Amino acid sequence: MNQTTNMPGTSDILSEVRGQVGFITLNRPKALNAMSLQMVRDLTAVLTAWRDDAGVLAVAIRGSNKAGRPGTPESLFGGFCAGGDIRFFHQAALNADSALDTFFTEEYRLNHLIHNYPKPYIAFMDGVVMGGGMGISQGAQVRIVTEYTKMAMPETSIGLFPDVGGGYFLSRCPGSVGEYLALTGAVIDADEALAYGLADIKLPAASLPALWQQLGQQDFAGASGVDQWIATHLIVSDARPEMADSQFDQYFSLARVKHIVDALEAAKDDEWAQKTAAVLRKRSPLMLHVTLEQIRRAKSMSLADDLRMERSMVQHCFYLRPGAASETVEGIRALAIDKDYTPQWQPSRIEDVKPQMVQAFFASPWTAEMHPLRDL
Repeated sequence: MNQTTNMPGTSDILSEVRGQVGFITLNRPKALNAMSLQMVRDLTAVLTAWRDDAGVLAVAIRGSNKAGRPGTPESLFGGFCAGGDIRFFHQAALNADSALDTFFTEEYRLNHLIHNYPKPYIAFMDGVVMGGGMGISQGAQVRIVTEYTKMAMPETSIGLFPDVGGGYFLSRCPGSVGEYLALTGAVIDADEALAYGLADIKLPAASLPALWQQLGQQDFAGASGVDQWIATHLIVSDARPEMADSQFDQYFSLARVKHIVDALEAAKDDEWAQKTAAVLRKRSPLMLHVTLEQIRRAKSMSLADDLRMERSMVQHCFYLRPGAASETVEGIRALAIDKDYTPQWQPSRIEDVKPQMVQAFFASPWTAEMHPLRDL
């Protein structure tokens, strides 16, 4: 069966059924496939339709790349998704646009749908995979990375926290890796992603187009046939690369952000520690504290509870201090709007963040019965 089902009114999501597999291409390459509200809605609609379609046995998703990659027979590969549309966040927050609320509610519902999808969902995580891109790939049954994968949850650089379920999947990384990735926003490669449990298999980027085509040509003997094919072709072993992460545990297992930064700065002969401390000093002091609390709380949470917590937190990010007073609005202004790269954080120092400032982010503005994600 060949059935193209591109969503009406937009070309940012391309979808088709080939054989017994549904194929999705994020098609906003000039914005690195950053997620808009319409893209979230289109993804949700097509995934819901395929979930209930007995003729679709699996789903594959990839991003597109505006430049293509030399020597690659299929130019669409080369970039997955760089996150959410932060320029939209900035404008909507300043204008008190209710579309901002809608975006986060619907995006988190999409994240939950993917994590709980009843059919194999295969994410081709080539190129940049950050923020919202992690939200639509970490719930995949198979997470494919390549030598070009650049993965991160960089939200603290814009005065936000690692959302889209980031508390859930980062807190389940080994040791204190999750705290390190969440606080610093560090970019990791494919081998690190495998070692930290954020990917399942590394394949050469040049092999992805053929695999994409092969998926649509298989004659699967039902759902078990799909599982068998995946086990044969996409799951090599349970072994993960050996990577020393004791340096993360040494620092990022400490109780408070100030303890972490003090310990890093005290390691005068450790170049990595000095650089890491310098990175943390550039982040929003308040949101570093909020993020550490988020990761620690999420360790014992279900995905649904984590997403509800994050939905409450993001409401505070934009409305606890409305408009330009928001740490997130200021961070986006400095990074993406004015590009002066000098955000005026409040408070300006890690040492000046008080516990009550942090705890405010974890007080839900809704009762349990009124929460927008109450039914997850």
